[in-house]
Amino acid sequence: MSDAISENGFMTKSAHHLISAPEREKAAELFRVQYQNLTNTPFSQGDTSAGMEYELQVAVAGAAENVDLPLTIQQSNYFKNIVKRSERGDCPQKIVSSLQSFLDDNASNCWQNSWVRIKTRYLSEYALQIVNHDLRSDKSRVDSPLRKDKNRFFCVHKGEQWLRLPISYILKLALADCVGSAPNLPAEFKNRCEHFQAHFTSDNTSPEIISLTIPAPRTGSIGKAAAEETARTFLFTQLLLQYGNKKFGLLKNGQSAQIYFSPLASQQQKLINELVPDSFYRQLFMSPCLSGWDKGEEKHEYMALCHRTLSRSQLNSVIKLKEAGIILNNLIVLPNTSNTCLANNGTHISLGSRQLSAAAQESGSGFTPMVEKYLGDLVIKVTEHFLPLLVATSSAAPYRIDYADFHPEKVLGFLPHELDYTHLRMLWRRWQKKADIQVFGKSLTPFGPRNIDRVLASVARTRGDLVPDFRLIDYLVGVLSTETSPALNGVMGNEYSLKRDLEEMGVFSSKMSIYLPYRLRDYATKGFSGFEGRNYSLFPSLLQDVQNATEIQNLITALAYRYVLRAELSHGDIPDTPECESERRQIFFSRAIGVPTIYVDTLSKNRFLAKILTYAENKRYSTRYTGYLRIQVKEYQLALLKMIQEDAPDLIEALGVGPSLAQLENDITDGRQSASARLVKDISQSVGDTRAPLSIPANDFNQASEAYYRNELKLFHISEGLTVLEKDLRKIGENGQKQIRDLLKTHGLSCTPTEFLSTAQKGILAESLSARDLQLLVLISATIIAGLQKP
Repeated sequence: MSDAISENGFMTKSAHHLISAPEREKAAELFRVQYQNLTNTPFSQGDTSAGMEYELQVAVAGAAENVDLPLTIQQSNYFKNIVKRSERGDCPQKIVSSLQSFLDDNASNCWQNSWVRIKTRYLSEYALQIVNHDLRSDKSRVDSPLRKDKNRFFCVHKGEQWLRLPISYILKLALADCVGSAPNLPAEFKNRCEHFQAHFTSDNTSPEIISLTIPAPRTGSIGKAAAEETARTFLFTQLLLQYGNKKFGLLKNGQSAQIYFSPLASQQQKLINELVPDSFYRQLFMSPCLSGWDKGEEKHEYMALCHRTLSRSQLNSVIKLKEAGIILNNLIVLPNTSNTCLANNGTHISLGSRQLSAAAQESGSGFTPMVEKYLGDLVIKVTEHFLPLLVATSSAAPYRIDYADFHPEKVLGFLPHELDYTHLRMLWRRWQKKADIQVFGKSLTPFGPRNIDRVLASVARTRGDLVPDFRLIDYLVGVLSTETSPALNGVMGNEYSLKRDLEEMGVFSSKMSIYLPYRLRDYATKGFSGFEGRNYSLFPSLLQDVQNATEIQNLITALAYRYVLRAELSHGDIPDTPECESERRQIFFSRAIGVPTIYVDTLSKNRFLAKILTYAENKRYSTRYTGYLRIQVKEYQLALLKMIQEDAPDLIEALGVGPSLAQLENDITDGRQSASARLVKDISQSVGDTRAPLSIPANDFNQASEAYYRNELKLFHISEGLTVLEKDLRKIGENGQKQIRDLLKTHGLSCTPTEFLSTAQKGILAESLSARDLQLLVLISATIIAGLQKP
């Protein structure tokens, strides 16, 4: 009772634990009766809206003497102190020489996640006002003092005072500068553009851009609308950064800021993480949160908390590996006290239901917050069974691991906190069998000393592994429930109890938001009722793969909600135990790793999983694990497709997702057109390497992938954005056409908008347009986006 009653005697949010399960089920049943009045199943045709969050990679190309990251390291007290200590013999010279090598031997002259330096005279008056406002400790108060860390945003460079800013903030400033320096813009349009600025924020390290529009088509494909929104926002982002490069004098001063989709922390980021303490790493790379939050310093502290927590969490995973019997002795490679997992990037796709949101708003609907949570948790549990369909098929993050790096304490990432010991051992054994680490016919993990392991790899010709989606392994995707605190039992406030348990175990922090692969977006908090998919890494094609992924996600969410509202499934059918949770999620992680088989207990209490397996072919009893079924992951995926086609033919037809399902089935059965396979093929071709990917040294392959994302793939994504922009120009309404014609006239042009775009396309791809032309393109794009935002 003490957890549920506050000091003043009022019931708190956690008091919902006092409501019995039968009472929650009764309330849910009342809504099921009310549901009969709904026109269609939630998330069916015309009911869904989509919003995205894009985590992007940034880099600055330039010589070390011009770029902020190497300059900041070299001028830091940390670097000066270790140099002096080394000279006195207090620390090994290798520490200094390794860091100096990092600064001197960057052949690509590309510095991931570096900030940029700007002379204030390059900013318009409006942009300077934005900077001064954002430097306040509380932007909601006009009398707020400046942030305590304000000095970090200024530096003396080449004898002058410069601003130091992250690239995520440059996007916001570029938009402000474009609008602030343009003459004769309508007041309403300027207000819209000011609203757009809030969409350019930052995740822990990388820029995080919130979709500029919320597609919610009454007819047609939600996937196509979401894909076009993604391409449109990506192009808009590119135009802003190209404008910033020109207008803010970045190129003139030896800095070329770049932004692109890249799912994994770079090799360079991992190297510097090994060379500096965790606190200095955070100083270099954690977002200062200048944009997006009123109290930026507090949010910055939260992000630092996330980094400290997850870094400690991976250290504690070593203990679990020993308890699970995976690490059998004390010869291990101890993980660093700092972790780069927060530099991984993905795309979050949130789907909202008009009907559920309206029901949540209506007091007499029966769709109370308690019912929303009770039904929503069950929908999540159902949906998690379908998520393996989307791993490595629509998005991926291929990654090479050399034999010398194939230590369980390194490659298993956060899996010890996401799976129980039984499934963790099974997965690790299958991964060892899949990887090329066999010595004299037996799987042998490396010993530890790199020189010995490299010699062994050379003699035995072991090559390590290629993982289809390593981001899902290298990041804490979803915490595992504890015996006493389930995450998805439908009880409001259950996450608080779970976070306390995990904090005591050294896994998580009670101050952090709960991590799940599919997460409830409740009406009271978000203003809509729906779910967020957090399982997407890198989409090779924004128009093709985002469309397919969104359509499949929408279909399985609609089907899951139908199961729940028709009472075909209950919480008891998918028990809220760590074993049951781990059992279904092992399939998700096996697919990410590329492990071909999984094992399911024949006595499993998960009745929904048992139903799925009735559709699976080629399953058999395991000879190794008594009492377990051995199932191929591919057959499990095909079983899901069969069940969907049998249970939801009307939804498939109404949503128009037949082509996406056919493409998905082809990706599963063939595999050569899956996202992972396409990326691997294109990465190899980009460097002209015709060898099998496993024959390419891991460091070479991973660096080639980074270069491919930064160059060829970025250009392809820009071209997709240009396709959407051209389409938008042809169908924009009369008011928008008039405003764009006025913009062209103000810039002294008499051509049509499509003619101007046609002449500008090559310059956009080559990043050679003038700041003036880029400003015009930004304003044209903003006009289109503003029109799409209108109800």
